[in-house]
Amino acid sequence: MTAPRTDLADRLAAYDRLLEVGVGHRPEVAAALADAGATVTAIDVVDATVPDGVEFVRDDVVARRDAIEGGASPPEHYRVDAVYGLNLPAELQRPVLDVARAVGADFLFTTLGFEEPVVPVERESVGRETLYVARSR
Repeated sequence: MTAPRTDLADRLAAYDRLLEVGVGHRPEVAAALADAGATVTAIDVVDATVPDGVEFVRDDVVARRDAIEGGASPPEHYRVDAVYGLNLPAELQRPVLDVARAVGADFLFTTLGFEEPVVPVERESVGRETLYVARSR
């Protein structure tokens, strides 16, 4: 794990229950959080391999947002203190924020680097990265 990702894991460890959106093939932060004692679930639209201690659920956050807006209750894996995404593209930021707000969770993310956030955020310097924070609580 690179130093910035270690710094991100340290920052996110302030939360007990977390959901990583779009884990892909880089579950290092989720693994570090689980190793630190947090309950971590990772979701993605495609199957992903995650380390021991991290639960994986195949889920589409955009479809989940639409279902919640339609009156559906969020599944248990969305009942968290924080929802986070790493290298989260702009088109997913609003749907993830909507889901986080629906469950009363903070939303924290990094962007692809060349994109600015498209939702209202506070900025935090964490290691060599910028962490964007949208508080729901």
